[in-house]
Amino acid sequence: MLQEESDLSLIIAQIVQKLKGSNLYAQLERQAWACLQRPEIRLESLKEDIKEFFKISGWEKKLQNAVYSELNVYPLPSHPSAPPEHLKEPLVYMRKAQGSWEKRILKSLNSMCTELSIPLARKRPVGEQKELLNKWNEMGTDEPDLSLFRPVYAPKDFLEVLINLRNPNYENGDSLSFRTHLGLIQVPLKVKDIPELKECFVELGLNTGQLGIDDSTQVPPELFENEHVRIGQKVLGQQDSAAAQQYIRQGSPTALRAELWALILNISSQPEDILYYEQLKTNVIQHDLLVDSLIYKDVKLTASNDDYYFVFEDYLYQVLLCFSRDTSVLGHFAYNSASPPKSYIRGKLGLEEYAVFYPPNVAPLCFLYHEPYKLYQIFREMYVRFFFRLHSISSHPSGIVSLCLLFETLLQTYLPQLFYHLREIGAQPLRISFKWMVRAFSGYLATDQLLLLWDRILGYNSLEILAVLAAAVFAFRAVNLMEVTSLAAAEAVLADLSTLKVMPLLQIFLFATVT
Repeated sequence: MLQEESDLSLIIAQIVQKLKGSNLYAQLERQAWACLQRPEIRLESLKEDIKEFFKISGWEKKLQNAVYSELNVYPLPSHPSAPPEHLKEPLVYMRKAQGSWEKRILKSLNSMCTELSIPLARKRPVGEQKELLNKWNEMGTDEPDLSLFRPVYAPKDFLEVLINLRNPNYENGDSLSFRTHLGLIQVPLKVKDIPELKECFVELGLNTGQLGIDDSTQVPPELFENEHVRIGQKVLGQQDSAAAQQYIRQGSPTALRAELWALILNISSQPEDILYYEQLKTNVIQHDLLVDSLIYKDVKLTASNDDYYFVFEDYLYQVLLCFSRDTSVLGHFAYNSASPPKSYIRGKLGLEEYAVFYPPNVAPLCFLYHEPYKLYQIFREMYVRFFFRLHSISSHPSGIVSLCLLFETLLQTYLPQLFYHLREIGAQPLRISFKWMVRAFSGYLATDQLLLLWDRILGYNSLEILAVLAAAVFAFRAVNLMEVTSLAAAEAVLADLSTLKVMPLLQIFLFATVT
C-alpha cells in the first residue's frame, strides 16, 4: 500500500512538473486571476469557488484531458533511486544495441557528407530563401538531382540488427518455451498469447458492433453506424479525451475522425500553435540540412508514386521539413531508448540526423487535416506517442522488437504447419511482415482500412494490434502460402494488401478460428 501511494505521488509530481511548462498552465493562471475579480468569489471559500468556476467554465475538463494525455504517454515511474537511463530502457543490452545502431546511422550520414562534400547544415543564401518561400506550396514540382543521395538504412538493415539481438545473461536452453521458439527474434521478452489478446481487445469481439464490418449478424450495419455516429457526436460535445479513446475502439465515423483524434491526442488549435508552426517554417526557409534531401528523396520514392497519397506531396514536404527542426520533440527522449544526436551545427537548430528515422506514414493523416499546422500537430503527437517505437530498439510491449516476437509467436503457436513450412523453404514470415509493421501498414492497406486500423492504435494506446494484423494476413492467405516453395513466391502471394478488410481479419483471427 505504501509503495502504491509512493508511486502515485511520483506520477502526480511528474505530471505537475510537465504541465507547469505548458500553455495550459499559463491559461489556467490567467483564468484564476480573472476569476478573483468576480463578485461571487468569496475569500472564506476561495478554493472551492475557484474550483467551481473552473468546472462550470470548462477549464476543469481541459485540465483532466491534459493529465489523461500525460498518463497515456509517460511510462510507470521507476524507483526514485534508479538511474535516468532505466526510465528510457531498463535492459542494458537493449540500450547498448540502440547505441550501436545510432552510431551506425551517424557514421553513414557523416560518410555521405564527406563523399558529397556537403555540410550537415548550412544557412541558405538570401536568394535561395526567397525562392523556397515562393514555391513553399509547390515543392512537389521541383526535381533536384538526388541520384548521389542514398538511403541511410532500409527496413531489412534494421531487421538484421534485431535478429542479432541477444541477452548475454540468458541461455536459450534455460527455458523450454524459448528453446522451442524457431523464429528470427531470439530475445526472451514477455508477449501476449491469444487469450490475453482477447482480453485486451475485447471490444473487437464478434458480438460487438464495429465500423469496418459489412455484415453483422447481431445488428444491421446501417443501424449500428447511425447510433455510433450519434454517440460520437455526444462524446465530442463533452470534450472528454478518455471517453473519446474508449469510443474509438469500435472505429471512428469518417466525418468525426479528425476531431476525435485531436481530442484523444489533446490537441486544440490555439493562435500560439499556428505561430509555432510558422517559426518552424521560417527555420526551414533559413537553413538547409542534409536530411532535407533525404526527406525529399524518401517522399519521391514512396508517397509520390502512391495512387492514394501523391496529391498530398507538398503537405508531406512541409510537415517533415518542419518536424526536422522541432526541438520540442526532444522531450520524448525521456521515455525513448534512443538518444538525440550530438553532432549538430553550433547546437542551434534541432536534430536533423534524428529525422532519418521518419517513417513515410504522415501521408494518411493528409486525408483528415487540410491545414498544415493542424496536420503537423497531429503527426508530431502520433510520432512521439506511437511511431517512434517502430524505429528504436527497446523492450517496450509496443516496441518493434516485441511486435516482431509477438508476430512470430502467434504464427508458430496457432499456425504451426504454415510457420514450419515457410521456415523450411527459407521464407521466414518475419522477413515479409517486418516492412508492414515498421511502417504501421502505411502504403500497404487502402486508406480507409488504414485509418480504421489507426483508430484502434489510438483507442487501445498500443501498437500490438500491428503484429496481430500481420499474423491475421498470413492466416488469411495460408492456403496459398502452403503451396509456395521459395521466399520470392511467398512475397508474391502477399505483395498486394490493398484489397484486405482489416476488421474482419482481426476479428476472425482473434475470436473465431483460433482457440
